[in-house]
Amino acid sequence: MTNNTPHIIKNDPWYGSYASRAEDMRASEIRALFAVASRPEVVSLAGGMPYLDFLPFDELSELVAKMLREEGSHAWQYGSAQGNAHLRERILDIVRLEHITDAQADDVVITNGSQNGLDLITRLMCDPGDVIIAEDPNYVGALGVFKSFQAEVINAHMDADGLIPESFEESIKYAIAQGKRVKFLYTVPTFHNPAGVTMSIERRTRILEIARKYHVLVVEDNPYGLLSFDNKTYPALRSMDPDNVVYLSSFSKIIAPGMRVAWMIAPPGIRQKLVLANESSILSPSNMSQMTISTYLDNFDWKKQIEEYRGMYKSRCETMDQALRTYMPYCSWNKPQGGFYIWLKIPEGLDAKAMLPRAITARVAYVSGTAFYDTGEGADHMRLSFCYPTEERIVEGIRRLSTVVDEELATAQLFGTTSTSTIPVIKPEN
Repeated sequence: MTNNTPHIIKNDPWYGSYASRAEDMRASEIRALFAVASRPEVVSLAGGMPYLDFLPFDELSELVAKMLREEGSHAWQYGSAQGNAHLRERILDIVRLEHITDAQADDVVITNGSQNGLDLITRLMCDPGDVIIAEDPNYVGALGVFKSFQAEVINAHMDADGLIPESFEESIKYAIAQGKRVKFLYTVPTFHNPAGVTMSIERRTRILEIARKYHVLVVEDNPYGLLSFDNKTYPALRSMDPDNVVYLSSFSKIIAPGMRVAWMIAPPGIRQKLVLANESSILSPSNMSQMTISTYLDNFDWKKQIEEYRGMYKSRCETMDQALRTYMPYCSWNKPQGGFYIWLKIPEGLDAKAMLPRAITARVAYVSGTAFYDTGEGADHMRLSFCYPTEERIVEGIRRLSTVVDEELATAQLFGTTSTSTIPVIKPEN
C-alpha cells in the first residue's frame, strides 16, 4: 500500500501543502550570484545592470521634489490598473522609434517591470501543459514564469540571424503531433538575452507568417531595442503585425530598473484582459514610480541620453571583445551590435557551471549557460555582461577569468577530456 502521507521537513511544517506549481520553483542562478558578485573585490560580468552614473540625479531630485510638492497626494495614491494616462502618452513617443506608429495610449498597459508583464500574459494564455515556443537559449526570468504556470517550453534554435523560421515551424508541428496546444512564441528579437544576436528583417517577416498560419500569438520582449551600437533601430515585430503580437518593453535598461516601470502594447481583447489581470495581481502600478519616470521624460533630453548610453556600451563591448581576443582566443563568441551581453563558448570538455566557484575564488563572476535552459544544457557557454563594469574592470575581469579557464583547460587535457589539437581552430566570430 502506498503511503500518501507527505514528508514533513522539520523547518517547514507546510511542506506537502503547497500547490503543485510550487514544487518546481527554484532560485535563478543569476540571483543566487548577487551576494558574492556585488562584493567590491569581485569583477562582476554576471548581472545585466545598466550603468546609471550618467543620469542627471541632482536636477532630477529637484524636479521630483517639485512634483511631490504639487502632486504628492496623487503620486502617493492608488492609481489605474492600466497605468498613468500621461505616461502612456509619453510611451508612444518611445515606441515610434521602433516603427510602432499606429498605437494609441489606450493600447498601452503599465506593468511592474517586464517580469510582471510576462507573468500576466502567461497567466492569461496558458493552462498547465500548454506549450510555449521559446528561443534556445532563453531569458532566465521568462523560464521561471513559464515554469510557475506549469507550461511546457519547447525550444526553437537560433543562429547569427536570430530565431530560425524552419526550427520555429518544426517546434509547432512537433507540439501539435503530441496533441498539445501551442499558445505563444516568446522571443527577444533584438540584442537577445543571453545570445546577443538580432533577428534579421527577413526572418521577422517569415516568423510572423508562420505564427499566423498556426494561430500562435507572438510575445515580443524588447528591453534592449534602443541600445544599438550603430544607431540603427530595428522595426519591432508589433509594428509589422499589430493584431497578432503582444509587445513588452521597459524603462529598466534605458533609465532606471529600480523604478520597476514597464509596458505592454496588445490587441484590444488581450489588452482588456491584461488590465483585469493587472488589477487582480497588483491592484495598480505605483503612481510614484510612474510620475517619477514622467518627470524625467518631460524635463530631460532622453533621446540624447540614450545616444550616450549607446556610445558607452559600444565602447565597453569593444573592450570586452578585444580582451577576449587577447586572453581567451581559444574560445568563440558572438560580437553583438547592441544590448548588454556576449555569449561565450568555452572549449569542449569544460563545464562553466562547475567552474564558477573557482572563478569566484579568483574574484570574477559570470553566469553559466545552464541558467538559460530548463534541461541542464548550456554548460559549454557562459554569459558575460559588459554593461556595468568600467572598461578597466572589464579587462581585469577577463584576465582573471582566463586564468581560471586556462587551469581548467590544462586539467582537462591532462585527463584526456579535451584535445589540444582542436584548440587553435576555435576562433572568435565577428
